[in-house]
Amino acid sequence: MAILQSIRYACIWVSFLAFGLTAGAQTSFIDVQKSSAKINTIFNKWEDSVQRQFERQKLAWPPHTMYIRSFKYDKQLEVWVKGEDRSEPFKLFKTYKICMQSGTMGPKRMQGDYQVPEGFYQINEFNPNSSYHLSLGLNYPNASDRILSDSLRPGNAIYIHGNCVSTGCIAISDAPIEELYFIASHVRAQGQEYIPVHVYPVRYHNKKSFEYLENMMRNNESLLRFNQNLREVYEFFEARKQIPVILVNRKGEYVMN
Repeated sequence: MAILQSIRYACIWVSFLAFGLTAGAQTSFIDVQKSSAKINTIFNKWEDSVQRQFERQKLAWPPHTMYIRSFKYDKQLEVWVKGEDRSEPFKLFKTYKICMQSGTMGPKRMQGDYQVPEGFYQINEFNPNSSYHLSLGLNYPNASDRILSDSLRPGNAIYIHGNCVSTGCIAISDAPIEELYFIASHVRAQGQEYIPVHVYPVRYHNKKSFEYLENMMRNNESLLRFNQNLREVYEFFEARKQIPVILVNRKGEYVMN
């Protein structure tokens, strides 16, 4: 029998331990974040602006659930949110421009390949002291990557961050990362410990983007199979605006449950 490993709950919240947080306290996460003078200034800067944006779009503030999608070829990062009723569909809050990323289509498979990972991740770190202004860490390597990537040097330290520099990370420049960091912090304070981040090579419904991917996958059976699994999840969300349960089998393949 195949052993399925859930990647939804595979995240270790190292940043919380580093900050010495008390689990479950709604206000403590924001309070501890704001104990940094830098973060306090940034949060004060964005509070009114973000709340007004949510009000204009008739979105609940603060959101209780958040979901991020990134598209490598299209250089876009989407933020989806929902309110207290988690059975309701996600609604798009904003699409940010990815100002720089390295590598090409396909997953990350070893340290130093400069690839932005593709697959299904979660935010596992809030880093206010990033060399790239602010950063949100992804739990790469996940369960799939640990099977399919180089066993000794799979790579690590993959972030969504500011500045326009990338050696495998997703850079959205300084103002967007401030806003994203602010929203993600409030979602975490509302109790969402696992903020999913799905990284796709392209928008599969965009003709130009998909044609580019098709050309990259030509004569590459492993990349073709990998994308079939990614696209199933993409299509599920497009149709329902909900995230399916995603598992990983013995082969390291994503399996939608």
